[in-house]
This record gives sequence, C-alpha cells and structure tokens, in this order.
Amino acid sequence: MTGSAAQLVLLAGAAALASGSQGDREPVYRDCVLRCEERNCSGGALMHFRSSQPIYMSLAGWTCRDDCKYECMWFTVGLYLQEGHKVPQFHGKWPFSRFLFFQEPASAVASFLNGMASLTMLCRYRTSVPTSSPMYHTCVAFAWKMDYFCASAVILHSIYLCCVRTVGLQHPAVVNAFRALLLLLLTAHVSYLSLVHFDYGYNLVANVAIGLVNMIWWLSWCLWNRRRLPHVRKCMAVVLLLQGLSLLELLDFPPLLWVLDAHAIWHISTIPVHVLFFSFLEDDSLYLLEELEAKFKLD
Repeated sequence: MTGSAAQLVLLAGAAALASGSQGDREPVYRDCVLRCEERNCSGGALMHFRSSQPIYMSLAGWTCRDDCKYECMWFTVGLYLQEGHKVPQFHGKWPFSRFLFFQEPASAVASFLNGMASLTMLCRYRTSVPTSSPMYHTCVAFAWKMDYFCASAVILHSIYLCCVRTVGLQHPAVVNAFRALLLLLLTAHVSYLSLVHFDYGYNLVANVAIGLVNMIWWLSWCLWNRRRLPHVRKCMAVVLLLQGLSLLELLDFPPLLWVLDAHAIWHISTIPVHVLFFSFLEDDSLYLLEELEAKFKLD
C-alpha cells in the first residue's frame, strides 16, 4: 500500500474525473484491491483466509476478492470524507455496512417483510374467497408471481390482471391473445437484457412505460366504476400510493448510518400497500361471486 500522502494526491487528482457514482474507478481503490489480492488471495494466505472465514460467509459465496473490494471500498470512502468530497458509489451501489453475509441488510429485511405481508394476505384471501369466484385463480397466480418474478414481470402481470378484470370476464378470447402478447414482450425484454446488452437506461424507460400503462388502465377503470363499486377506492389508493412512493427510488443519497437508503425505505413503505391491495382483491372477488350467484338465480 502506498503512503497516505501519495494516496491523497491520487485521490485529489482523480476526484475531478470520477463522479460520485464511480468510486470503483478511483486509482486508490483499484490499487488497494490489487495489493489486497496479491497479499491475501493466493497461496498460504488464501488458505488462511478460507480457514478463518465464517462458514455463513463461504456458503453465501463471499470470496477473498469480494472481501478485498469491501475493505478497500471503506478505505476509499474514508479518504473521500477526509478530503471533503461526497460519498461515491461503487459498482453502481452505495457503500453499506455488511451484516453477516447481507450486503444491504435493511433492504433484505424489508424485502422479507414484504414477502411475509404478501403471504399473509394471500392466505387470508384464499380463506375468505371461494374458488368459484371469477377472479380467484388470477389473483392467486398474481400473488405468487409477485414473490418470484422481476419488477417488469410483476407490472406486466398487473396489467394482465387489469385486462382480465375489465375485459376478460366478458371476452376470454381477448384475454388469451393479450396474455400471449405480454409473454412475447417479456421474453423479448429479458432476452435483450440478458443476451444483447444490459442497459440500465433502457430497462428504466421500459419499466416506466409499462408502469404508466398499468396506472392509467387501473385508474380509468376505478374512476368509471367508483360510484357503482365503492371498494375500487382501495385500488385507486394503491395505484396512487405506489406512484408516489416510486419517487423514493429517484432520491439518490448515501445510506443513513450506512444501512438505510431510499431503496430500503421504498421497500418498507410498500408493505401496507400490499395489505390494501389484497383487501381490494378480496372485496372485488366477493362482489363478483355475489353477482355471479345472483345471475344464476335469475336464470
């Protein structure tokens, strides 16, 4: 490792070239990682690292190189703060204090709580709504996909759910064709990002576009039916809350106490939204079931 004075000179010289989101481009950081790997990640030193590494870290896939990056990240952050510069990002992420093997502990906990909220409300939905309700199977499938699919798939499935609710109950053929179209769009989207080029800008624009379609479609249906179906106000609240909370993702600030960032706050804030949305699905499914039973009685 070079002397502190030389490192500060390198840092000051590179600060004008490196933006606050490019900490891993700093010569200080790269030199630190290189020297750390040379010293700790080969021969006997690597064997010592592996023998002293906690079992949960090795099971989670943390390597010697990962550990070097983590330690050098904080070394570079310390130099930035000493020089009065803003905290930089590393590899597209803010620096977080690691807890056990969690790189972003607050986001991990918030995601777990989100999943538990969805699972709890799904169990309640399945208990309260008979399987004979027209929307039962579509809503249950939506709940499972929320936990397993990426953001794009969740939004597309929400659009599909809206299509089933607004059009498909009267025109199943239209829903089948629309479902095929959505699957084709999702396949093309994932294939491009995976096989051609992982473009963050394109992915953001694509998600914003389908998110707007989802919001406009749901809100239009809710406004059209707000007097006839009082429970759609819950759906309107969910859509508006999600759009408002999504602004948190645009806030870009270093994590508070090196743990809590805008993404984690967004995850935590959406927990009650899941509860409200499932409450809407439950009310709407029971309404459709009552409507279907009344129709059968008339027939």
